[in-house]
Amino acid sequence: MRSKLSVAAATGAAFLLLTATAPGSAASLSATSATSSAAPPGPAQNLGDPDYGVCRGTDPRCYHDWGNFDPAKGYKLLVYSRTAGPRHAHLGTPLGPGLNPPLNDDNVAVKAMIEMGRENGFSVDYTEDVTQLSSAGRLLAYNAVMFLSTTRDALDDAAQTALRQYVRAGGGFAGVHNAFGTEYNWPWYEGLLGNANFYDHGANQPGTVVTVGRRDVSTQGLPRTWAFTDEWYNLVPAPTRVRVLAEVDERTLPRGVRGNLGHPGHGEHHPVSWCQYYDGGRAWLTTLGHDVKAWTAEPMEGDEHFTRHLLGGVKSVLGMAPFCR
Repeated sequence: MRSKLSVAAATGAAFLLLTATAPGSAASLSATSATSSAAPPGPAQNLGDPDYGVCRGTDPRCYHDWGNFDPAKGYKLLVYSRTAGPRHAHLGTPLGPGLNPPLNDDNVAVKAMIEMGRENGFSVDYTEDVTQLSSAGRLLAYNAVMFLSTTRDALDDAAQTALRQYVRAGGGFAGVHNAFGTEYNWPWYEGLLGNANFYDHGANQPGTVVTVGRRDVSTQGLPRTWAFTDEWYNLVPAPTRVRVLAEVDERTLPRGVRGNLGHPGHGEHHPVSWCQYYDGGRAWLTTLGHDVKAWTAEPMEGDEHFTRHLLGGVKSVLGMAPFCR
């Protein structure tokens, strides 16, 4: 991060549906014409609020302050970017095994996080080697763990257990962009994301981000609205019992919010960043960060606000700043 902070249906079925929903329509009205005249679907509804069996939400009493992190020892972040499916361009070439393997020029997001830490008083290790997450004891060397555009089944059984025990011991978690497209079939992880999962997205396009309050360290100093370009994830389920920090104004998306799998968007309140306490730990989440330019010195409108937003979130889960206000 740079220094600027830094089947159509059978005819009979279609007819029954038409007459049931529009009893005054003429019998000759075709299913095709009915579809073309129908209003577009409204915001997605009834997206679920499962009980993950843990203490979660905005109440600090859900946090386990067990003395596992000593500020006198400094602050340390582990960035994990393993992909077991599609790989975002900002991750670049897959990394070699071990901790802190050599980086390539195209590993821009990881490089940005290293620079962010160097400029802001915390150290950064990085890996795509799942064995580096094999024990909670190893993870407790870090004040927070970031999942940076991980994909699909990025953890094995040992790493799943270690991450859960780490969070329960008061560890911090930052989920960035495709962290929401990871570990779909693990309910505890879905809860860690704030009761949210990536479902689909529309076009990568410019839009307006709305800052929701400015008390949190990740929103302090941000303008009320700011331009940014992203994929604008649609979510199922969608966040509940969290503190929403930023939303996208769907009305500002020139190509619309509807996703490639038909998700109609979230309507008036479409969250893109939020925070919560979860099962003893702290989690700061954002769906933003798709574009390579958001992670490099190449100019992109709003990238300085994204950088500031992300930095505040990271500092809060590390324990360097107040969390989730």
